[in-house]
Amino acid sequence: MKYAKFLNAVAKARGASPLRALVDIQQRAVPGSLIALSTGMPNTSCFPLSSAHLYTRKGKKLDLSPVWMNQGLQYTSSQGHPEMVEWGKELQRRKHNPPTDYLSHEGKMDLCVTAGSQEAMCKTMEMLVTTGDNVLIETPAYPGILSIAKPMGCNILEVETDEHGPKISSLRRILSNWNPADSSNMCSDIPRVFYTTSSGSNPTGVTTSVERKQQVYQIASEYDFLILEDDPYYYIQFTETPVPSYLSMDVDGRVIRFDSFSKILSAGMRIGFATGPQPLIERLVYHMQVCTQHANTLSQMICLLILQDWGQEGFDAHTERVTEFYRKRRDIILESCDTWLKDYAEWTVPDSGMFLWMKLLGVQDTADLVMQKALDAGVLFAPGKAFTANEAPSSYIRASYSQAPEQDIDKGIQRLAALLKEELKLTASV
Repeated sequence: MKYAKFLNAVAKARGASPLRALVDIQQRAVPGSLIALSTGMPNTSCFPLSSAHLYTRKGKKLDLSPVWMNQGLQYTSSQGHPEMVEWGKELQRRKHNPPTDYLSHEGKMDLCVTAGSQEAMCKTMEMLVTTGDNVLIETPAYPGILSIAKPMGCNILEVETDEHGPKISSLRRILSNWNPADSSNMCSDIPRVFYTTSSGSNPTGVTTSVERKQQVYQIASEYDFLILEDDPYYYIQFTETPVPSYLSMDVDGRVIRFDSFSKILSAGMRIGFATGPQPLIERLVYHMQVCTQHANTLSQMICLLILQDWGQEGFDAHTERVTEFYRKRRDIILESCDTWLKDYAEWTVPDSGMFLWMKLLGVQDTADLVMQKALDAGVLFAPGKAFTANEAPSSYIRASYSQAPEQDIDKGIQRLAALLKEELKLTASV
């Protein structure tokens, strides 16, 4: 693939920072083999912390040794701490076995550690999109991507979704405005990027089926656009086996995948990954070099400490426990909805993630109901209009079952049912 055509002018103009390159050389050198008189890295002996002891919820003590603490308090490679980068690559190989990992040309898989997947998404969009570009984004969509895209001045082309993921008919209808051959014309306004949430869509809770992914990927190859696969809920799938990712079927090298530890390890440590073709990840790293420089090194060292203690089997066991935790909560909210809302709402059972997407019957716009009446009643939901590019009135709401105490989930749904009952009475009396 010719990746240059996907980059905007700013991304094309970026180059490697010569000073950051020196940091990489110093960090990868064998200890004691190099006298470093090159970089402006501070001396860690001036920092007040020397070590730390962490305890897991099971009471196991993990020691952040002075050597590891010094690394955690110091600058690191913009791509990520070398051990964290390698761990992330090995995770992708084990979970997705990307075809691009076996390539010898420039489309070969690479990975960058970021401050959560949100930073990866933002910097990727800033790398690929220019004002006036046509960008494909599924709808309803994660508000975080809309908040990135809208100020950029691009034209958001909303691809409709159903219980299986992006609707092929909608994607085809949008792309019918162009000929596939237009993708080779640098002056064409053909869409070159498609953003989609792969598992447990926020807000719908839908995981795109493997058949639908294969169809989307075929169209992406036909029209030569990149797939931005946002997948923070990959490890919270309620199916017996995880649905294969776009990355796992990426024979062309056209997928940039965003992973996050925020849902399974810690939201506050801000650790995520961007995985994709080396030429594009390289440009992402160049942006990191002049911006945040790198994801928090101390967070990376703590993550490594936990991951190395667990090993692969321990990591899998932990994510299985997390999945069961959210599966139980999903079942609780579904039972509550069946009890209180069957006459007032419609919903699809989420097969991943933390959210239930509900259509409130007889309500044209849920914004006032959610932000005023429900709030006054002591329960809070997210209004459906927050998940569309034009923020048009929506009859949907998103309910999150991740954080509220289990006994309060039923109370919250019961309060919503009472509000809807009153709302329908008011509507009937008009």
